[in-house]
Amino acid sequence: MERFTEEELAAAKSVDLCEVARSLGYTVKRIGRYHTLQEMDSIRIYDCTNWFRWSRQYAKGENGGSQIDFLRVFAGMDVKEAVYWLLNFSGCLRAGRGNLGQKMLKNQASEKKKEERKPFVLPEPAADNACLSRYLNEKRSIDLSVIEFFLKADLIYESRDYHNVVFKGKDKEGVTRFASMRGVFDRDGKGFKCDVAGNDKHYGFNTANGESDELIVFEAAIDLMSYADMNSDIETNKVALGMLADAPMETFLREHGQIRKIRLCLDNDEPGRKASAEIMRKYQDRGYEVLDCPAPPGYKDYNEWLAALKSASRTKARDSSR
Repeated sequence: MERFTEEELAAAKSVDLCEVARSLGYTVKRIGRYHTLQEMDSIRIYDCTNWFRWSRQYAKGENGGSQIDFLRVFAGMDVKEAVYWLLNFSGCLRAGRGNLGQKMLKNQASEKKKEERKPFVLPEPAADNACLSRYLNEKRSIDLSVIEFFLKADLIYESRDYHNVVFKGKDKEGVTRFASMRGVFDRDGKGFKCDVAGNDKHYGFNTANGESDELIVFEAAIDLMSYADMNSDIETNKVALGMLADAPMETFLREHGQIRKIRLCLDNDEPGRKASAEIMRKYQDRGYEVLDCPAPPGYKDYNEWLAALKSASRTKARDSSR
């Protein structure tokens, strides 16, 4: 491949990715701190320089990257053609670089491919929820009474095939708009996780209370359930984002206009702390009272904290019985 200088590669990767998408005929929409495409709403464009496609999150090479990767995936270019295209687009192409040999773009507005939204079909339920209950109770330390509440509320169930835990995200009217799955057979801590195809990522796993003016926000559904167990709290408004983007939170706030206070309980790792800071600034600017409430130092998330508390309680009970 023809070599490009570091300056040329930096110039290519500084091009506004939203403008690149528009030039290919896509309709760019802003949602909070990221952009998406009207034709492919599983696309997320961050900082106008990199992108990720949630519907292909396990397809390496097809699920995200830089402006170069965007042209490679959606305009059928190879890497060299993409760099040439970006340099030419930005006006940074040096004289003497030769004929671009650029392909006709495959994705012009009149003929661009549209990613078809798959139908949203929930997995068939298992005959009972035995594997689900055993996993959440024994491996995740969540009390059986809390598990039973979420089962009766029709917010979780066990799938027939593979016995995954299915977490349902409902809208204000009680219609399921989103669902994610979590495997119950962890090996070395690496459990199966994925979203159900065709779901709407503007919704998340949640519990709602129209009489409460507070919303508590988590990254994961299991952290939300852990908080409910730890605080004997099944009544407050809670939502699990299922990611670090705040689209489910935006939707929940829009559907529940009484909320004025927000507590952020995102993870204690670097991405979680960064997302918390950004979300806090965004919603404080909108007039909400926002508190950052992660698990204490030493614990990654609320489920890890809950497990430690339960373990300490069992140890104390054993010691006192001797």
